Amino acid sequence: MRLFRLSAVLAATSLLAVPAGAQDADTVVATVNDTPITLGQMIAMKQGLHDQAAANLPDQALWDLMLDQMIRTTAVAQMGEANMTARDTARLELERRAYLASAALEKVAEVEVSDEEITAAYQRTFGEAAPMTQYSAAHILVETEAEAQDIRRQLAEESGDFGQIAREKSKDPASGANDGELGWFAADQMVAPFAEAVKGLQKGQISDPVQTDFGWHVIRLDDTRLMEAPKLEEIRPQLIAQIRREKVDAEVQRLVGEAKVEKTEGLVPSLINNGEFLDTK
Repeated sequence: MRLFRLSAVLAATSLLAVPAGAQDADTVVATVNDTPITLGQMIAMKQGLHDQAAANLPDQALWDLMLDQMIRTTAVAQMGEANMTARDTARLELERRAYLASAALEKVAEVEVSDEEITAAYQRTFGEAAPMTQYSAAHILVETEAEAQDIRRQLAEESGDFGQIAREKSKDPASGANDGELGWFAADQMVAPFAEAVKGLQKGQISDPVQTDFGWHVIRLDDTRLMEAPKLEEIRPQLIAQIRREKVDAEVQRLVGEAKVEKTEGLVPSLINNGEFLDTK
């Protein structure tokens, strides 16, 4: 038994004894029915791990766990490969293309963004922007004008509690549960009739009923404030992300524009519902 254990350890560590210069991504670490598992595959698997516990394992323990998993996966995959259908072939090709596309665009997104590009993006977004008025308001949303008029009367003549009425009667579940409060917003974030009504109110004033596609609103303006454009350094990370997204979008457009695309005419769109096409081998 001891001799067996010793030979097993020597076999498991034999790769580690090979000079580093003799190893590369194609170095075979194991075979399963003549299918190789390579060092490159092991490294790629480790780079894809998101489990912190696994990442904290000693190299030998992690190596053993990953190799065992890859041996299992390879053995089962061989059974699947022997019984591949058109569905399997199609799915594998889609996943291959998706991975290659993602990897290509990651390289585009990883390109260093210059200070000049960041400054230009800031100027495009905020360079000519005037201070923007934001509003803090609450509303009560009901089905009919009559309901809205009755609520407006309660608030004006009976000193009704706006928050309580909102909790009891508002159709807007999010704000209704919060005394009708909508928080801070810019006028262009709201539908036009609502926005115009808010802009016409004084602080603390309650509107007459306002109709939108959602129903009838009774609105209370709580406060206003002017929002200045943020400083460049405050939003530098967001600008970098925006520039990278733009680079990715531009590269996609370029590649599609330069590609020779030929669409087959005469095919009936309902063909995509014929799943039996994929059941053949």
